[in-house]
Amino acid sequence: MGADHRVFFLVPPEVQLLDITGPAHLFYEAQEYGAEIETFYLSFEESNKQISCTGLLLGNLIPFSEFTLASNDLIFIPGFESNYFLSPNFKFENRTFLEWLREQHENGAKICSICTGAYILAHAGLLDDKHSTTHWKYLEDIQSRFPKTKILPDRLIVKDGNIYSSAGVSSGIDLALFVMEELFGPVFTTKIAKEVVIYMRRTESDPQLSVFLQYRNHIENRIHEVQDILAQNLRNKINITELAEKIHMSPRNLTRLFKKTTGITIGSYLDKLRIERAEQLLSSGSKVSAVAQECGLQSANQLRNLLKKKS
Repeated sequence: MGADHRVFFLVPPEVQLLDITGPAHLFYEAQEYGAEIETFYLSFEESNKQISCTGLLLGNLIPFSEFTLASNDLIFIPGFESNYFLSPNFKFENRTFLEWLREQHENGAKICSICTGAYILAHAGLLDDKHSTTHWKYLEDIQSRFPKTKILPDRLIVKDGNIYSSAGVSSGIDLALFVMEELFGPVFTTKIAKEVVIYMRRTESDPQLSVFLQYRNHIENRIHEVQDILAQNLRNKINITELAEKIHMSPRNLTRLFKKTTGITIGSYLDKLRIERAEQLLSSGSKVSAVAQECGLQSANQLRNLLKKKS
């Protein structure tokens, strides 16, 4: 029986190392935590080897033509040196791959570009009439070369259908976490971020962020543990004394440390978790009374009042 998801990483000439190794390591950790994932590294050219922009040799690459992707698959297109994607012959010389990429998009696979990898998507026509982003140095250039795309200059991550794009080198890590949350949920993704000690570089300009991943931009393990407990037990009433006992602190010290570390109170954080969970359940058609119970609230009216607080 195969894995639930296949994750492919394209390795173009002079690939930006962090673009590929950052996301790849996150999915490796996801496998270690039990996610049913298979990973593959694809050659952009005929050779099964490629030299990165730093001179590191990457080998054991598999020809892209050996695979047909489906809706439960995703492929990451990393950034690479500009002398390739700005070449006037780039589209013609790589027409076979570009056609293959269009086919995978039509099959419903998630296409994820990192940094200047957006140029490959643009050359394939996948950014036509789509919102997207890329490295800040190339925002004007890609917009002028591909006027049909709708470049968003102030965004770390952009999703439009099954097309994903991210701003620059390290944002590939953020994009991988974003996609991982869609696949496996926020609690699982938080565990992966914590495992690799990632500072959550999220901005308010990205409307698709989850509160489960916000307020985690710290390395205070005791507060991470409290946040995990709250996220995993929304339907259960847990008081501050019980929380404090679980991390061997006094309630008073926990209250102070949580506010100092996250910038908000435990109560406010719990409300935010409940609001997001409620909105997810309501959007999927769940009844208000059932949603209230799932979120640890006593009544539908209490849920309505909580949702009013957000607006």
